Amino acid sequence: MSATASTVFSPTTLGPVRLRNRTVKAATFEGRTPDGEVTDALIDYHLAPARGGIGLTTVAYLAVAPEGRTHAEQIVVGPGTLPGLARLADAVHAEGAAVAAQVGHAGPVANGRSNGVRAISASSMPSPLSMQMIKSASESDLTRVTRAYVAAARTLVEAGFDVLELHMAHSYLISSFLAPGLNRRKDRWGGPLERRARLARQVARAVRDEVGDAVALTAKVSVSDGFRGGVTTDEGVAFAQLLEADGHLDALQLSGGSSLMNPMYLFRGETPVAEFADAMPTIVKWGMKTPAGRGFLKRYEFEEAYFKEKALRFRQELSMPLMLLGGINRLETMEQAMADGFDFVAMGRAVLREPDLVNRLQQGAASAGICTHCNRCMPTIYTGTRCVEWTAGEAIPVA
Repeated sequence: MSATASTVFSPTTLGPVRLRNRTVKAATFEGRTPDGEVTDALIDYHLAPARGGIGLTTVAYLAVAPEGRTHAEQIVVGPGTLPGLARLADAVHAEGAAVAAQVGHAGPVANGRSNGVRAISASSMPSPLSMQMIKSASESDLTRVTRAYVAAARTLVEAGFDVLELHMAHSYLISSFLAPGLNRRKDRWGGPLERRARLARQVARAVRDEVGDAVALTAKVSVSDGFRGGVTTDEGVAFAQLLEADGHLDALQLSGGSSLMNPMYLFRGETPVAEFADAMPTIVKWGMKTPAGRGFLKRYEFEEAYFKEKALRFRQELSMPLMLLGGINRLETMEQAMADGFDFVAMGRAVLREPDLVNRLQQGAASAGICTHCNRCMPTIYTGTRCVEWTAGEAIPVA
């Protein structure tokens, strides 16, 4: 094992949290909360990478408010979900890993029809998910949502989570304010970047004031939204510099793309249009079979560490810890990320395919993961996220 690789697998810190290594299981919706509650299947999903050597596993899409879910099967953090969240955190800790909560509000990515509550965004727009109008968030909405982030953070600290990841990417609510094409406001929340970044900075400050140094606080931000009118790399860097200057965050995870406008920009590789259409409600399924619908899932060739070039811009302009995300499969890539000055490597599909990948890489039993980036795991989020190549003996249980 090279000296750099030993750094990847050596103990480190993230804010006040001690981690056994620098690997992170990125948040990918697990599809194991049919009633909006923690289930044994959700716990098993995170126990698999915890037993497999990951330093930090991230529970995906924990909503701060009912209208902040992408759909009704997601968890809304609150007193009612506290016991299950605590049970999950305890189980992960027992395996030697730390656990993060991805805390967010889906904004325009929310399906208002599924949630039974109209979605909100920076500006009003039609929803391709619910076929309803998404309303422009009012001042009272933004005050309420900020307070909801604080309340969720309080609950997650009580539940024993180690890290809170604020979702500021993928056209979720905070991201919708950042993107000039989605934010047409003329008030103090729109216009120049400093005003479009107001909600993100307000939430980060309010959550840090609540949690102090009890947990690490991070944010997922975009290196590029991948659509006209989205956050560009230049604006992404400028936004990250504002967050760094505020001093409320312990690290940034560098992502990209838009769940609303261009999801494949995040994933790269094969485009499973037919599988996605089959998993969708009838009205959406019809839409996806039209030329416009088929064009929604664009094709981007996969390459290892496909966000690295843009992420290096962030590394050059920032001093705070950064997590590199995007198609990391090989030990060599992880070593190079450390050499390039990144502090952590985050993996999604590679660890879904092989939950024990980190152990195998560390032990020298493998030099790369076997994920082919066919992306056929993506449509399974509605029925229990899984790799379609799993054999029965290696599959993570689905309730």
